[in-house]
Amino acid sequence: MRGIHSVVDDLRKSVFKEVAQLAYEGGDYSRIDRLPYKIVPGDVAKYRSNIFLERAIVTERLRLACGLPLRKANEYGPASDGIEEASVPEKYYEPPLVNIIPFACNGCPTKEIRVSSNCQGCLSHPCQAVCPKGAIYIKDGKSNIDQSKCIKCGKCLNQCPYDAISRIERPCAKACGMDAIGTDENGKAVIDYDKCVSCGMCLVNCPFGAIADKSQIFQLIQAIKAGDQVIACVAPAFVNQFKDATPAKLRKAMRILGFSDTVEVAIGADLCTIEEAEDFLDKVPEKQPFMATSCCPAWSVMAKKLFPEFAEYISMALTPMVITARLVKKDNPNARIVFVGPCAAKKLEASRKSVRSDVDFVLTFEELQGMFEAKDIDFATLEPDECDKDFEAGTGAGRGFAVVGGVAAAVAEYISEIRPGTEVKMEFGDGLRECRKMLLMAKAGKRDGYLLEGMACPGGCVAGAGTIAPVPVTSAAVKKYKADAKKQSASDSEFAGRLKEATE
Repeated sequence: MRGIHSVVDDLRKSVFKEVAQLAYEGGDYSRIDRLPYKIVPGDVAKYRSNIFLERAIVTERLRLACGLPLRKANEYGPASDGIEEASVPEKYYEPPLVNIIPFACNGCPTKEIRVSSNCQGCLSHPCQAVCPKGAIYIKDGKSNIDQSKCIKCGKCLNQCPYDAISRIERPCAKACGMDAIGTDENGKAVIDYDKCVSCGMCLVNCPFGAIADKSQIFQLIQAIKAGDQVIACVAPAFVNQFKDATPAKLRKAMRILGFSDTVEVAIGADLCTIEEAEDFLDKVPEKQPFMATSCCPAWSVMAKKLFPEFAEYISMALTPMVITARLVKKDNPNARIVFVGPCAAKKLEASRKSVRSDVDFVLTFEELQGMFEAKDIDFATLEPDECDKDFEAGTGAGRGFAVVGGVAAAVAEYISEIRPGTEVKMEFGDGLRECRKMLLMAKAGKRDGYLLEGMACPGGCVAGAGTIAPVPVTSAAVKKYKADAKKQSASDSEFAGRLKEATE
């Protein structure tokens, strides 16, 4: 369902737009209490059982977008509870980052094999014949499944000549590569936060829009309004996210929002390429059997949770976000740094204590679109000023980080330049389930000498939970953007000499 526009997308956009307007206008923030009636007007519900439920769900979405905690259905209080405390020019939210709104959850059935009305009651009953557990019985000539016996193997499904048997699975659980989605006593989905890595794939695959992550829009705009120097570091996956937005137009739009400057995170990706290449050459295979890339925080956390014995095999290179933020901070010591990208998990990476990120706020492209909507920015008619230049600092290698395989390809290319003839065996984990399979092969000793690239979102960063545009279209746009770069290799980056400075 990714890339197909829906009412859930419209709802999310409305919430981010209204929160951004609320923050920009300032004043009495208790007027957030009226916003559910603006977003869901009228007397008759359009999508839920009643309009009061629709407004209750929107209320919690508004609160999460302000960084406020999610409330249960039995907790009384207006939307504005805690809003004044949240109106600060700094990071503000308590874990968890990703939240399921219980009364928005449809309570979808967990994984089941079901017989539909398409069953023709055939004489041969091949479904019954192949069932290894005797779970299929015949009633009134039609096949039925005893769910207490069914092991969901799907053998019956594959044998039915009428395609009358299907597999049904809760979409959020199906999308979760960590098997972190469970069920509460009321049949609603719940997240096991000991397993969750905040990739956000459940968020974008819930057809009922019951899952949302907390935002920093409200606090970021407070910093802008306070007159702080706020610099945006934009991930290369921005290409194609905002209709008609060229790099120069994006710079102009960001200045309208209040950002003092906008830089390309591809410069950090170039330095990450150099560091990971040197890391690989130094350690593989003499000191460790393989090396895994470090750029995707959800993949990195997953690997350390499920395969702790491989923790030291994940590159120690700083991520492009952190390297870029550190370089910008070196040049602008008093600036507040905002990472703008496709990823929900970056919000946690920016806050972790183990590595100084120098990132003050994280915005997804979807949240940024809400800010553009709040300021009525139309890229089709927006004209950049003379000071608004296209991004030129990042190389093609750095820009390629946005698509699956791009990180490993950049590292391998750099290695071939500095050590010609060196073979770099590579494998890509496209989505967390594939990442797990890849590490299982490594555990079996079948990936020795490899550079393993992990991406939590199938397709790479262009498919992150905070993206707006269809993944295939964006992937093609990023590849063109990469090809159009004036410099292609990370070794040609004008920032290559600042790697040590960025990692200090």
